[in-house]
Amino acid sequence: MKNSSESDFTFDLFWSFRSPFCYLALDRIVDISQRFKVTVNVRPVFPLAIRIPDFFKTVNPKYRRYHLKDSQRLSEYYGIPYRRPIPDPIIQDMETNVIAPEQPYIRQITLLGAAAQIGGAGLVFIDHISRLLWDGSVDGWNKEEYLVEAMNAAKLDGPELIARVESDPQKLEAIIEENQKAQEQTDHWGVPLMTFRGETFYGQDRVDALLWRMRNEGLSKR
Repeated sequence: MKNSSESDFTFDLFWSFRSPFCYLALDRIVDISQRFKVTVNVRPVFPLAIRIPDFFKTVNPKYRRYHLKDSQRLSEYYGIPYRRPIPDPIIQDMETNVIAPEQPYIRQITLLGAAAQIGGAGLVFIDHISRLLWDGSVDGWNKEEYLVEAMNAAKLDGPELIARVESDPQKLEAIIEENQKAQEQTDHWGVPLMTFRGETFYGQDRVDALLWRMRNEGLSKR
């Protein structure tokens, strides 16, 4: 068997910054990227609340209750610092489930993710920015000073990425649209969603199955 390289092994990772389950999968995904010769192609998408605004109006009421409890339980199981972001990346009336027409928080963070994707820095971006949102270390994660600090810690140029979002949002929105179209062509609609050689792996509980599949295909350690 030939030695594998990162060009031989690549998987797409469709990612929403509002999903607790994306965040709860992050440590395992980063660990795979560090231990194995694989490239993780991070592809940010808007949350279901944006892509399908009526989703929470029609879903069973148990959906939210269960996911809130399950995400907390998983954070305790994996020993991951966890608290829902303040503010919520999505502006939504939790009583009526109505989504506000303007969504500045999730729009900015997702466009920043698309800018990092273009630069081949998607994984290091989500590694730092997702923790900023979800680990409970700060309130007001959306403040520019916190975003810049997190991006700079990732060895990215935070002010330059923010300027890119402000100067050419249409280009970045087109990248996100491409990501969402690619996601629609898979076998699932949710996140975290990973695809490897045409096979779809949905959910934080499929990260190990993805690694198993890639290792069976010849993925080697670094």
